[in-house]
Amino acid sequence: MPDNEPTLDSARRTILVTGAAVAAVAATPMALTQQSTEQEESSMSFYENGDVRIHYEDTGTGFPLLLIAGGGLNSVLTNIVESSPFNAIEEFGAAYRCISMDLRNANGGHSSGPLVIDRPWDAHTDDHLGLMDHLGIDQFMVMGFCIGGPFIWNLLERAPDRVTAAVIVQPVGFDPDRPDFMYEISMNGWGPVNGWGPDLVARRPEITMPMVDAFLTEMFLTNADFVFTVDRDFVRSCETPILVLPDDSPPHPYAPAMESALLALNAQVSLFPWKDPAERIPLVVRHVRSFLRAHLPVID
Repeated sequence: MPDNEPTLDSARRTILVTGAAVAAVAATPMALTQQSTEQEESSMSFYENGDVRIHYEDTGTGFPLLLIAGGGLNSVLTNIVESSPFNAIEEFGAAYRCISMDLRNANGGHSSGPLVIDRPWDAHTDDHLGLMDHLGIDQFMVMGFCIGGPFIWNLLERAPDRVTAAVIVQPVGFDPDRPDFMYEISMNGWGPVNGWGPDLVARRPEITMPMVDAFLTEMFLTNADFVFTVDRDFVRSCETPILVLPDDSPPHPYAPAMESALLALNAQVSLFPWKDPAERIPLVVRHVRSFLRAHLPVID
């Protein structure tokens, strides 16, 4: 690191101070929108488990397909339609029962719950599995964009008998050339996208910037490697059919996505690049469609 660059600790202190200031400024307009938010939520579907409340949508018919939207910790179900490389509900809703949800505490979403600092990934996986239990669904397929990649690997480790096939689309992963990247964008944002932490604190006064820092440190910096949630030995032993659609960008590094596809026992990988030119996207959607169809469980 060049001598004139700040250390991670000093940068983090700056982030915490700046984030607290942003939170204070944003608190007033957030309060003004509370009433309209409550009115909007009255027509939505929610799953509740203690102090966790998850907003979800359940559309289509057929074998269940859990869709995990991209957007990092601001993963909300509308991202599947508005900002994903392809609209999975439009493409697969006629053949599958598509279940999507707002991630717990995602800004712009309607799900909420505590920050579980000592098990951040598992707390979200609790929500995924809890929602499927709430809907009476035992086995299901899963397709996840961006942060959905690590969540899928966690689902495969925790519930291998329930997930029958998985599609991992442009997943986040650990990049040794940018080891702090996921922490930093969750605090500061990336490009036009705001950071998750300061906005969360602005609308949730019981959550502080030091709590956010501890949560993100545990999630993205402590023992960070590979796909964040599982190690290579687990991927080598995983027998679930997997299709990986890699990307090559700072949030979605190519190397861990391809390594996971090469290590897994029953994995496929799409052509690459598949998003550019855009004319390739329908081809990869056909690959996803044939993959899901090939791995539909046989129901007696």
